[in-house]
Amino acid sequence: MKKEWYLLFLIVIVTACKAPNEAETIINQSIKAHGGDLYQSAEISFTFRERQYKIFKSPNSYSYSRSFNDEGKKTVDVLNKEGFSREVNGQKVALPEEEKIAYTNSVNSVAYFAFLPYGLNDAAVIKKSMGAETIEGKEYNVIKVTFEKEGGGEDFEDEFLYWINKETHLVDYLAYSYHTDGGGLRFRKAINTHEISGLILQDYENYKPEDESLSVEDLSELFKNGELKLLSEILLEDIQVKFVN
Repeated sequence: MKKEWYLLFLIVIVTACKAPNEAETIINQSIKAHGGDLYQSAEISFTFRERQYKIFKSPNSYSYSRSFNDEGKKTVDVLNKEGFSREVNGQKVALPEEEKIAYTNSVNSVAYFAFLPYGLNDAAVIKKSMGAETIEGKEYNVIKVTFEKEGGGEDFEDEFLYWINKETHLVDYLAYSYHTDGGGLRFRKAINTHEISGLILQDYENYKPEDESLSVEDLSELFKNGELKLLSEILLEDIQVKFVN
């Protein structure tokens, strides 16, 4: 009898360990609403601020590229598991390490935001439910995301909040703190939704507070009170989706 109870106890423990918590469940619903497993085989091309991007990320590999023309020279940046590389007019260019880091962060940032919420189940991601909140008359589940140091990249100390619509499960708002280039806080509101080949990609308004020493948790209240400054718009143009094997 004791053996049977012990086995039952082990089953309960193992099941509990495997079962997603509330934050994971909400994130999984959001990933599914935005396109789910389609992201794993989707190569997404778009123009952002006059630069052309091509983004691919599967569970086992990734390749992010950025190309642009400057003073008659064609520059192509590539970021993948082998690291960052740059070609100018077809010739590979040697870069100082600090420039490599800066360009890596820049390309990685665009890819991260364009693919949201896909990526929020990466191994280094820590998710926590922050309860519910109403913004502009709609109800949201609020999820906080932080990162493990191991596998969390150069920006592992950054913190994110995601407001996920309770009805549509889409990411309507997000906020984050960052530490590169002096650090700061940003709050984004989704303004356009692009539905292409089963995927949902979004454009955002990009806001900042007057006092960037505040907590990321303060930003939604400032937004609701009209106390954030509109900095820019994050617009993805000429979007194309191709599925690869």
